[in-house]
Amino acid sequence: QVQLVESGGGLAQAGDSLRLSCAASGLTSVGYTLGWFRQAPGKERAFVAAIWWNRGNVFYTDSVKGRFTISIDNTKNTVYLQMNSLKPEDTAVYYCAARIGYVGNYNRWGQGTQVTVSS
Repeated sequence: QVQLVESGGGLAQAGDSLRLSCAASGLTSVGYTLGWFRQAPGKERAFVAAIWWNRGNVFYTDSVKGRFTISIDNTKNTVYLQMNSLKPEDTAVYYCAARIGYVGNYNRWGQGTQVTVSS
């Protein structure tokens, strides 16, 4: 069973950078998608970025393109979200998620990590 543990959230000022990490355990040789979602206060959880574990294809929501980068360290079974040029609207709880395959719903979630960006 896949388990996900996020780390790396915290406080930042506008323009700063943060890197989130998601350590994944229980992965098999089956292809997975690892993704990042975020939920701001009073809003629904929203997609941020995703990467195909065995292929490296990456996907981003428009609002983070050019600022955020998702990547994988296969030796550590860890997926990262490098967040640059942070904005106050990036403030949210960030969740790591996983699904078997490359389409469909995510069915494994981490506990979330808070990112707060001040202006």
